[in-house]
Amino acid sequence: MATAAKTRSPDRELLGRFEAGDRRALARALSWVENQRPGFESLLHSLHGRLGHAYRVGITGPPGAGKSTLTEKYVLRLRERDLKVGILAVDPSSPFTGGALLGDRIRMQDLTLDEGVFIRSMASRGRLGGLATTSLEAADLVEAFGFDVVIHETVGVGQTERDVVSAADTTVVVLVPESGDSIQAMKAGLMEIADVFVVNKADRPGADKLARALKATLGLRAAPADGWEPPIIRTVAVDGQGIDELDAAIEAHREHGRKTGALAKKRAARAAERVRDIVARRSERRVWIERGGEALLAAGLERIAAGETTPYALADEIARAADIDEPAGPEGVAP
Repeated sequence: MATAAKTRSPDRELLGRFEAGDRRALARALSWVENQRPGFESLLHSLHGRLGHAYRVGITGPPGAGKSTLTEKYVLRLRERDLKVGILAVDPSSPFTGGALLGDRIRMQDLTLDEGVFIRSMASRGRLGGLATTSLEAADLVEAFGFDVVIHETVGVGQTERDVVSAADTTVVVLVPESGDSIQAMKAGLMEIADVFVVNKADRPGADKLARALKATLGLRAAPADGWEPPIIRTVAVDGQGIDELDAAIEAHREHGRKTGALAKKRAARAAERVRDIVARRSERRVWIERGGEALLAAGLERIAAGETTPYALADEIARAADIDEPAGPEGVAP
């Protein structure tokens, strides 16, 4: 039986309602996952067989680029094609509660009455990758519920937003004319993760300059391993201009990935990363909670301050308590 079966069994009543299409059960399941309540891994394990049909799109870019408006217009286009869409919009965390500030959900109110759309605001909780800690698993729930497209809209913190690459099948980087002077600085961050570039607010001065800068920067890069050259789409999202072109570009990237095998490789890499994350999460729980690592740490801090031990020796003590073998050779620290 799979490893997840060793944890607490999922809530059968919740699972039944979820499988019956109860949207309130989806919302509750997302809360279970986001808060990592006991049994959440078993719930995900039970629903894993329902995955594999949805396409995942990441929409990222610096603050003020118009990501939420672009997302809304793109979703309306998908709904015209009768596709059901789940949106995971990662908002900044409240400094007081740690919860999402819900800005994106408020900005997309026109979609909330559509039964074919589900919007969930998730708190970043200080994570720097642009996504919430459990965004990938939340996307699994949304896909398992039956949505055809799952959209990750990132928090918008700048060039640290690289988590979206592993979460999405297609990554859309949204820029605005004001970004033109920052292209070189962004080259090591957002510039390298895009499958599709969007120059939003393209009716503003500087849009042509930005598009040229993007094209020039892309020309300096090594040829992509999968042969895909990111297109540059100009949009005025607030007016719906360029949305059809964006939809076509995403579909073209999807078909390219299917034909070349790049999509299968990306999804295999996502699965591998998921396994690593699960193992790391369980290891941390074992070390810090189940084997008393937090208590040992608290007790050892005064000894470090008094010069009676070092952080490395204390780490060895915590590792031994968790039955983790100490590193061999010169990296080891004597007891």
